[in-house]
Amino acid sequence: MRSLEQLFNLKGRTALITGGAGHIGSAIAHALAENGAVIAISDMDLGRAESLCTILTDRYSVEANVFLTDLEDEKSVRALPSSVVQKSGSLDILINCAALVGTSGLEGWAVPLDQQSAASWRRALEVNLTAPFILAQESAQFLAKNGHGTIINILSIYGISGPDERLYEGTSLGNPAAYGASKAGLMQLTRHLATTLAPAIRCNAITPGGVERGQAASFRHRYVARTPLGRMATEEDFKGAAAFLASDASAYITGQNIIVDGGWTAW
Repeated sequence: MRSLEQLFNLKGRTALITGGAGHIGSAIAHALAENGAVIAISDMDLGRAESLCTILTDRYSVEANVFLTDLEDEKSVRALPSSVVQKSGSLDILINCAALVGTSGLEGWAVPLDQQSAASWRRALEVNLTAPFILAQESAQFLAKNGHGTIINILSIYGISGPDERLYEGTSLGNPAAYGASKAGLMQLTRHLATTLAPAIRCNAITPGGVERGQAASFRHRYVARTPLGRMATEEDFKGAAAFLASDASAYITGQNIIVDGGWTAW
């Protein structure tokens, strides 16, 4: 029987993280690098991605590389897994973290429902749902080779529950319909991949709750008031779930969703 240290060990494995230079993506990158994984950061922000890779290499003595990818460009998305393998030698862990979110600033996006645009809806589905689908297609051949290939999809509480619009009153924040719909679709894609890619590849999801990022005080107060653990999340709160699902510590778990929301959805 292996020790917990051995079960969580990711040395010799390569993890591709889309949106890896973002808030949650970078926390996940730290978690997996700390356990020895080679890190492939896919992001549109070259400066942030390169800075993160430097930190990961210096702090954890692992290889870390940047892959600029436009997730709305199918050709670019399809080429990504092969590019990672060519650079790092393997692809063992795929984490779909990149997404258009409520603060993405698109036209006709975080506005009342009757003002939300079909164009932004389509863009959200392309980035949040279609890109993970294509990446799963293109990654499967590599993930299946090593006996411990795994996919982790990053969802949202708004993919499993409806928005409470009262939270946003008096703020510039909003909750676009396409965001929740795309994240709900990603959960069903998780189940689909878990059954169709088994037993060679596992697929699970992590559902984050709201993360503290300097939102309006009124929003934070309302959010915390209905969260059993009495606070919003920090990026660090997602490291454990990511390390668990990426490793052999979860070798008999697939098709599941770990909700990391401080109890928000437990009411």
